[in-house]
Amino acid sequence: MMPAGDEAPGAEGHVWVVFGDLMAGVLGLFVLLFVWALVFQVDLSAALEAEKAALEAEKAARAEEQKRLAALEAALARPLASGQITLVDGRIGIAGSVLFDLYSAKLRGEGVELLQEIAGPLGAFLGRADEMVMVGGFTDDLPIRGDERKFEDNWQLSTERALTVVRTLARHGVPADRLFAAGFGAHHPAVPNVDDAARAKNRRVEIVPVPRTTRKAKGE
Repeated sequence: MMPAGDEAPGAEGHVWVVFGDLMAGVLGLFVLLFVWALVFQVDLSAALEAEKAALEAEKAARAEEQKRLAALEAALARPLASGQITLVDGRIGIAGSVLFDLYSAKLRGEGVELLQEIAGPLGAFLGRADEMVMVGGFTDDLPIRGDERKFEDNWQLSTERALTVVRTLARHGVPADRLFAAGFGAHHPAVPNVDDAARAKNRRVEIVPVPRTTRKAKGE
C-alpha cells in the first residue's frame, strides 16, 4: 500500500502534458483568429478602395456630363434666347409652328435655318459619347381634317415630321447612324389639350439623346 500523502508516479508530468496540449490549442486558435482578422482587414480595405474608385469615377462622369451640357447650351444661346427652342438636360424642344405649317410635314424656311444651326452643336454634343438621338414628333388631339387627308392620322403626321427633321440633321452633319425617328401622335402631350394655346404647345418636335444599346450577334 502507498503511504498516505504520496502522489502516484508520473501524475505531475501528466498534468503538464495536458496543460501543454491546452496551451497549444489556445495558441492555435489565437493564430487562426489573427489570420482571419488580417484577411478581413485586407478584404475590407480592398472593398473600400473599390467603392472610393467607383465614387470618383461617377463624380468625374457627372462633371463631364455637366461640361457637355454647358457647351451645348452655350452653342445654342441664340435660338434659346429667341424662344425658338427649349433645352432641358440635353433635351431640345421645338414648337411645331417653328418647323411646320399646320397639317404639313414640309419644313418652313425658318425651320430649315434652325435645324442647320442646331446640327453642328448637336453633333459636337454627341462627340464620343455612347449615345444616339431620338427625334420625336408629337401632335395635338384633333383628328386630321377631311381636306387635309395627306396623312392617315396624327401618328403618320408626327412620324413624317420626325423623319423630315432626321433627314435634315443628317444632311447637315449629324451622323446618320446616330439618328432615329419616332412618331407619338397625340399621345404623351406636354400639357392637357384644353384649348388652342395648349394644343399649340403639344404640336412639337423633341430631339433627345438616349443611351445606345448594342447587342452582339450570336456567335460573335
